[in-house]
Amino acid sequence: MRENKSKLFLRIFTIFFILPIFLISCKGPDGKFKLPGSDARKFPADPALRVKKNLEEGRGFKLNDAFSGPKGGVFDFASSNELWRASLDAIDFMPLSSVNYSGGIIVTDWYAADQSLSGESIKISIRFLTNEVRADALDIKVFNKKCNNMSNCIIKEINDELAPELKKQILKKATLYKKEAQNKDKKDN
Repeated sequence: MRENKSKLFLRIFTIFFILPIFLISCKGPDGKFKLPGSDARKFPADPALRVKKNLEEGRGFKLNDAFSGPKGGVFDFASSNELWRASLDAIDFMPLSSVNYSGGIIVTDWYAADQSLSGESIKISIRFLTNEVRADALDIKVFNKKCNNMSNCIIKEINDELAPELKKQILKKATLYKKEAQNKDKKDN
């Protein structure tokens, strides 16, 4: 008796809650119910041609493709973005404080070129405004920290020739990387 009630409940649940979800998914963009591929005039009569057309339009999948291929995400950003690679190459001597590709920013840690007691160090931040290799793609800021002792430091942005020179170096290297990638693509094709 109890089994019958649970089966009845399952059937009612399926009819009233699950079935409407499937029916709603059959609505077209105009709000009318349409089954995919319901307009037979737009599809070839030959099943082999229909399958080919569906695969070309991305409407189907092959089981072989579903179980093969890379597992997990595909992260080819750092190796394929010329500006990113060139920027990291240009500041590779400095320790990095924050690197965020999705946020488009690289921030170095404070760096002092010499180990003298001058108490002066610099920090560089590079913001990526676009992925294209062009002059306005980067926003580079250079900060200077001058300390008399550990507790008395003055930090200010410096606007000397370092930021424009760094930008020029990054753009040159990014252009070379882009040419290399284009030549490689030409060889592969």
